[in-house]
Amino acid sequence: MASNSPARGKHRRPRRSARSRPTLASVAVLTAAGAGSLSGAASADTPSSSATAVADTGLAQAEGYQHNLVRTFSTQVIAQQTQAEAVAKAKAEALARAEAAAEAKAKAAEAARQRAAAAARAKAAAAAKAAEEAKAKAAAEARAQAAAAASSYADDLDGWIRHALAIMQQHGIPGTYDGIYRNVMRESSGNPNAVNLTDSNATAGTPSQGLLQVIQPTFEAYHIAGTSWSITDPVANIVAACNYAYHQYGSIDNVNSAY
Repeated sequence: MASNSPARGKHRRPRRSARSRPTLASVAVLTAAGAGSLSGAASADTPSSSATAVADTGLAQAEGYQHNLVRTFSTQVIAQQTQAEAVAKAKAEALARAEAAAEAKAKAAEAARQRAAAAARAKAAAAAKAAEEAKAKAAAEARAQAAAAASSYADDLDGWIRHALAIMQQHGIPGTYDGIYRNVMRESSGNPNAVNLTDSNATAGTPSQGLLQVIQPTFEAYHIAGTSWSITDPVANIVAACNYAYHQYGSIDNVNSAY
């Protein structure tokens, strides 16, 4: 038998899927739509007190759901912001530690460089001091040997020439007793303190002096270590003059006139 009443379930509200949660915007739209339909229904028919209560309850539920969504969204935003701040803080702390480590490494390297430089300077100073001491010791030994050798030669022209020949032999300077004696007698007549005050050298301010009449610049240029620095010292004068003759003429033996 046909019934005029609508079939059960035809106008049921469709179930919402558990996965399709409404967004904040959709809730606002639905809320506005519900409010509009309720107001429209109220204008069409005069609602009973129970209908009004149902409408108020729907509005309250919609507003509550909206507030819950807002709170959930705000909580998520705050959590994400807190996490981002924590990550940024961790990165900043890691960067600060890396910079501190790099600075400490640089300071350690600079300290090591300074220690190495100080050690090198100390080593160089010690080496220079040792070299100076060795030089002084060698000079002292040379003077001692020269003094010992001088004591074995007579303090006259013969002894001076023989002593000079011994030193010349040690330094590879050629010359013979006769060549030295001949030039000494021509230049100074055997006087170790002879000074020529009349030639061009004297006019220039460097007079010829000593047994072999050498000037000061020549004596200093051809001086032999271990002999006296006095130009009138007989042995030093002979050795320096013979060294000059060696470089200029091959030997004092090849000198037969003023040189």
